[in-house]
Amino acid sequence: MHRPPLAALAAALVLALAAAPAGAQTPKPTVAGELDRLLAAGAIDQAHRDQWLTTWSEASRTLGRLRGARRDNLKAVVTTTTRIAESGALTATRAPAVFLTLQRNREWWASRPLLPAGRRVSFPGSGLVWQAYAGQGIQIQWLGTFGKANGLYLGRGHDVELAALLDEAIALATQRAGGIAWEYLFPFDGGSPPWVSGLAQGTGIQALSRAASRLKEPRYFEAARAALGVFRQPPPEGVRVATPAGAHYLQYSFGPNLRILNGFVQAVNGLHDFTILANDPEGAALFSAGEAQLRAELPTADTGVWSLYRPGFEADLHYHRLAVEFLRALCSRLTTDAQRGRPAPEPSVYCSAADRFTAYEKVAPVLALVPPTRTWRARRTEKLAFTLTKISNVTLTLRRGGRTVFARTQRFGRGTQTFTVRPSEPGALAADVRAVDLVGNAAAPAATTLPVRRAPKRK
Repeated sequence: MHRPPLAALAAALVLALAAAPAGAQTPKPTVAGELDRLLAAGAIDQAHRDQWLTTWSEASRTLGRLRGARRDNLKAVVTTTTRIAESGALTATRAPAVFLTLQRNREWWASRPLLPAGRRVSFPGSGLVWQAYAGQGIQIQWLGTFGKANGLYLGRGHDVELAALLDEAIALATQRAGGIAWEYLFPFDGGSPPWVSGLAQGTGIQALSRAASRLKEPRYFEAARAALGVFRQPPPEGVRVATPAGAHYLQYSFGPNLRILNGFVQAVNGLHDFTILANDPEGAALFSAGEAQLRAELPTADTGVWSLYRPGFEADLHYHRLAVEFLRALCSRLTTDAQRGRPAPEPSVYCSAADRFTAYEKVAPVLALVPPTRTWRARRTEKLAFTLTKISNVTLTLRRGGRTVFARTQRFGRGTQTFTVRPSEPGALAADVRAVDLVGNAAAPAATTLPVRRAPKRK
């Protein structure tokens, strides 16, 4: 093939730049343009290009007809699709999940019921679990999908459904971090799509490994092995944060400083199951690095009366119990390994942590008032401070002459906390403070009398 001389190419570039209007900016890529680019590069075929372009056009037309919450939800998905294209992130392996999400949202918001945030739904002929997120439409809930696969595995008698669900999931995996990953395609907690979750990825590896073993299907082991990539790579591509002890596996690839206990434990469980079922040396190395770090940081998640969801933040009841469930599962796995003569870390740290966390559900909070540092004044903002030993719902009631003048219930974490009050008039206030933890254990109530003086005269 004849190639023009380098000098001629340089001259042509100079002429092209000179012809461009001053200050002109390169147009942003479009969804249609990116699909054409993928087609021209041979990354996708004509049928997929046409199908996805039709999905995009139909969603755009439907958006113009919708109003209110329906429009807001579909618009969010259309906007995310646009931004993925503009950023150059619309790849051939990401496109199937992107356009399926767009298609399902167009279908749902055009005619189906409005959904509260958190509601999970499904579509005929598909095993995928979808979840509604406030203002973000419905999204593939990968943790829920792989949790469903684990349920099919454990329930037995559902091998055909299990295989169909995992085949559907594999077809929607994206090439990422030197392997494959199941991405979330919506903004969440400050993170921009597409992002991945160590919790969901670890559960996916677990489900694939179990299915591979039962169904004698090596391709599921191959998919699980390819899914290890995010546990090798640091954020934002992966979820691995190297530590002196080993590695922490993040809940969210966009949050390198967000260390969430339950997600980390389940990621380690998933790597363990793959390692044992596939007898895989790389899986073993990734499991060992995660387990060593989990062993090192687990004590910091124990307050002595409750568990931490992440450093500095106590878990709510759901996440407290989820951490117990995952810790008990790891305890059981390592105990079984030892019983079968496999080299295994000592399980007692996880067994005892699960036992302690369970016992904490019977420990009542301790509440104590902190004496005010100044005399309260009418029509001035005042603070009533108290100390608390565990996350609880705390109620403050103020009475004047037996009549309730203030009552508020608020959730507080452990430590020194305050209620803000603005007394309307002078006179003694009888304060009663009560705390009930998330399970229903009540602290001994605390009471005091607060003298309130007249408001200072204006000068």
